[in-house]
Amino acid sequence: MKKSLIAFGAALACMGAAQAQSNVQLSGLVDMYAGSMKTAGNERTSQVGSGGMTTSWWGMNGTEDLGNGLKVGFALGAFFRADTGTPGRTDVDNFFARDANVSLSGGFGSVKLGRSMAPNFLPTILFNPFGDSFTISPLVLHANMSFVPSANSTAVDTGWSNQITYSTPSVAGFQANVHYQFGEQAGKSGANNVGANLTYRSGPLALTAFYEQADILGTPSTPTYTAGNKNENWMLGGTYDFGAAKLYATYGQSEKEVASIQTLDQKTYSLGLDVPVTKAGTLKLAAAYSDRDYSAQTDNKRTTVTLGYDHFLSKRTDVYTAVMYDKLSFDGAKNETGTSAVIGIRHRF
Repeated sequence: MKKSLIAFGAALACMGAAQAQSNVQLSGLVDMYAGSMKTAGNERTSQVGSGGMTTSWWGMNGTEDLGNGLKVGFALGAFFRADTGTPGRTDVDNFFARDANVSLSGGFGSVKLGRSMAPNFLPTILFNPFGDSFTISPLVLHANMSFVPSANSTAVDTGWSNQITYSTPSVAGFQANVHYQFGEQAGKSGANNVGANLTYRSGPLALTAFYEQADILGTPSTPTYTAGNKNENWMLGGTYDFGAAKLYATYGQSEKEVASIQTLDQKTYSLGLDVPVTKAGTLKLAAAYSDRDYSAQTDNKRTTVTLGYDHFLSKRTDVYTAVMYDKLSFDGAKNETGTSAVIGIRHRF
């Protein structure tokens, strides 16, 4: 009996040690808003929507300490539309469209395999006042949404599937990520997506840059390759926190080829400002301007400006409101405008 108790105690100790070396977390975010929406070239809609400031998502992630400074991690994340309870950002999303990867990290940095962020994502969302809002952030909308005329400047998506990502350690304020997405197209081993981003932080100053070239286009669930189709995209950005206000600025270009003929040349500028007005509240102002030469439709210029206020009720919950003005100017044609207004709540868990 004594030996059995000793063995049982040893087993419990081993289980406790194993649990101490690994962990799994369930986390996510629900963001809902009510608004009256009208972008230039579209009809007005009144709606309750999901993802006013951040796309709603849930997921699991975990790490295991392997010893000697090595850790293995995993992440599984799914987007959803909280207004209807529908999976995905759109109907073409895979279930785990946000994250589906495993990683190994240590003093060398980290290597990740699977679906995760594209090179464009972090620099875009960290260097504008409205973060990763696909509803009211002018920079995100100009980079990632199919405004009229339709043609995204960002290659494919804000996430890439079938990719290897290497992330360097942070050295003297610099940190970089290198991305390679396999095309997985039979007989076309040279078809792939490649890119990288770089961030520098020192006190109140932060700088960023990214570049990506994509041969594989299509949706997250059906990536495709067509000979002669290519999208190149790059951006430079910076922020400076003066204390009383934080200033944002970016400049980027995008070029797209279809059948080896250039069809899109877009230049995008953005400015932004965060002004803390209370201990819990921040006034936000952002503007983006795009000059687009697009062979498939009339060349156009687009200006989008958003003024908003974000107030934290706690560390995990904030409420926000914003008004967005959008103007589309066609060469030799009538201008189109639209104004949107939203009020919403965002909760993290």
